[in-house]
Amino acid sequence: MNSDQLLEKMGHLHPKVMDLSLGRMHRLLAALGNPERKLPPVIHIAGTNGKGSTQAMIRAGLEAAGHIVHAYTSPHLARFHERIRLAGALISEADLVAVLTETMDINAGESITYFEITTCAAMLAMSRVEADYTLLEVGLGGRLDTTNVVESPRLTIITPISLDHQNFLGDTLPEIAGEKAGILKRGVPCIVGPQPDEVRAVIEAEAGKVGARLLIAGQDWHSFEERGGMVYQDEMGLLDLPLPALIGAHQVENAGAAVCALRILGADTAEAAVLKAEWPARMQKLKYGPLIKAAPHAELWLDGGHNPAAGKALAEALTRLPDRPLYMVCGMLNTKDIGGYLAPLAASAVKLTGVSIPGETATLSAYEICVAARANSMEADTAESVTDAVARVVAEAPTARILLCGSLYLAGRILQDNG
Repeated sequence: MNSDQLLEKMGHLHPKVMDLSLGRMHRLLAALGNPERKLPPVIHIAGTNGKGSTQAMIRAGLEAAGHIVHAYTSPHLARFHERIRLAGALISEADLVAVLTETMDINAGESITYFEITTCAAMLAMSRVEADYTLLEVGLGGRLDTTNVVESPRLTIITPISLDHQNFLGDTLPEIAGEKAGILKRGVPCIVGPQPDEVRAVIEAEAGKVGARLLIAGQDWHSFEERGGMVYQDEMGLLDLPLPALIGAHQVENAGAAVCALRILGADTAEAAVLKAEWPARMQKLKYGPLIKAAPHAELWLDGGHNPAAGKALAEALTRLPDRPLYMVCGMLNTKDIGGYLAPLAASAVKLTGVSIPGETATLSAYEICVAARANSMEADTAESVTDAVARVVAEAPTARILLCGSLYLAGRILQDNG
C-alpha cells in the first residue's frame, strides 16, 4: 500500500476524530520501544496562533547555524509528508510507508486516533535519524495533546493564545490557557509570547506549580517594529534586525519568540531566522498554477488563518501592501467563529465570495458564509468553486488583490492545484 492508503486505514481505528487522552499514546509508544525518549533535544511549541511561523523561524535560524533539525507540524496542506521533516528534508514516500506500516503492525488493530498513531510514527522516524534538535508543534491544546509525551524537552514555547477549539479546550481564555500551559515541565525554560493579562496569570501560576522558568514577552524580552526594521532586546543586549519575511505585526512578535529561543540555544543567527523562514498559507503570494494564469494582472494571496485573532492579524498585514481593491474568497469550517474572523476584515474588502471547501463534511456552505459576511455589512455572493470565484472577480476587477482565505483545509486544496 502507498502512504495515502495506509493513512486511510489509520483513520478508521478509533470512532472519534478528536479524543484528547494520553493513554493510547503511552501504550503504543511503549510497544514501539519508546522513541519519544530517543529524540534529539526537543523544542515543544504550543499556542493558538503563530506556532507554525515561530517554528519555521527557529528552524531557519538553527539551520543557518549549521544544525541539523527535525520538525513535526500539523495539519498538512497538500501532502501528509509535510508534517514530518527529517534532518531538514520532508520524509520520503518510501520512508513514510515503512514507518506507517511498522506502526500499524505493532498497533495490531487497537483503538487509537489518526493523530495519535501518525504522531507515534513520526516520533519513530525522527528517533532513527541523527539530528541536533527536534521542533515539535502541538496539535490541539497542550496538556492532553499527543505530542505531550516528551518528559524533558530542551525548551518550551507558548505563542499567543486566543479563543479557538472551545468545544475541546474550554469556553474562556483562562481555561484554554490552562490546557496550553500543560506543556510546561519542571526545570525547563518556557518562552511566552504576548498574552492577555488573564492568560499570562494562568501560565505564571502553572509555572510556579511545576517549577518552570518563564521568559515573558514584554518583561524578559521585547520585540517591536521601529523605523522600518525590527528591534529585539533582552538581558543579553539589543539586536537591530530587518522586518521578518513573513508579513505582519504579529510576525514581529513571533520572530521575537524565535530569536529568544535561538539565544537560549546559543545560535547567533537571528537575522537568518527572520529573513529565511518560509511558511505556506500564511500571507503567501501565489506565483504559479491555473489560478495565476486565469488572473494574470491580479494579485493572489493565500492565508489559512481561521479564528478572530487570525482575522485581526490578517487585516493588519494587508495594510502593509500597496493599495489595490481587495476581494475575498472565503471558505471555512462550521466549527469556527466566522463572524469574529470576518469582523476586522470587513471594512477593507470590496466584496466577499463564499465557497464551500471541497471534500470537507464540516464545511460551511457558500450561502452560510455569505450570511455571515452580510451580517458584517459586507457585499457578498456565492460561487461553486474557487476557480469560479476568481473568474468572477477578474471579470469585475482585472487588477484586484484577491485574498483566498478562511481555512487551512481550503488553502491545502488550493496549493494542491496551484503548487
